[in-house]
Amino acid sequence: MAITLMDLPYDKGGLEPHISSHTLEFHHGKHHNAYVENTNKLVQGTDLENDDLETMIKKTAGDDARIGIFNNSAQVWNHSFYWQCMKPKGGGLPTGPIAERINADFGDYEAFMEEFKAAGATQFGSGWAWLVLDNDRLKIVKTSNADTPIAHGLKPVLTVDVWEHAYYLDYQSRRPDYLYSYVDKLINWDFVNSCLG
Repeated sequence: MAITLMDLPYDKGGLEPHISSHTLEFHHGKHHNAYVENTNKLVQGTDLENDDLETMIKKTAGDDARIGIFNNSAQVWNHSFYWQCMKPKGGGLPTGPIAERINADFGDYEAFMEEFKAAGATQFGSGWAWLVLDNDRLKIVKTSNADTPIAHGLKPVLTVDVWEHAYYLDYQSRRPDYLYSYVDKLINWDFVNSCLG
């Protein structure tokens, strides 16, 4: 089964002014697409070529001989998930089941958001900050480079990409400003709620 580049769930200008169409052209059209193309090339003729992304990731996690497949397939999955975590006119206070879960597991929304933004701001180098379910409890984790919670038995419900290509054209080195915009203006809480089930 060939891995394909998912379409963005909004047009390239849909997240402006918080994330520009110029950034999405590079991030989705070049970076994400390159991971798709590399994954397809690397698995061709192997025992993985008919697997879905999650299966590929789980089979190659921790296998130094197949690190290239892991890195590329995990980045395809991570990016596909990230695009869905955002929407035009998103962000702000959560609604629905996720609001109750955040209050139960973090105390309140403010405590959760401070921890989430801090995780993104303090991830050294390239990587991701995640809200995950771990044995039915919400927690925040960071991963480096292409690593992904699904390789560690955790269920992602929200992520923010803190690789420089996610924000540098719009924010330069101001990663905290990007994280503020992401949290305040972009999070798709409807998608987050759909991941809780």
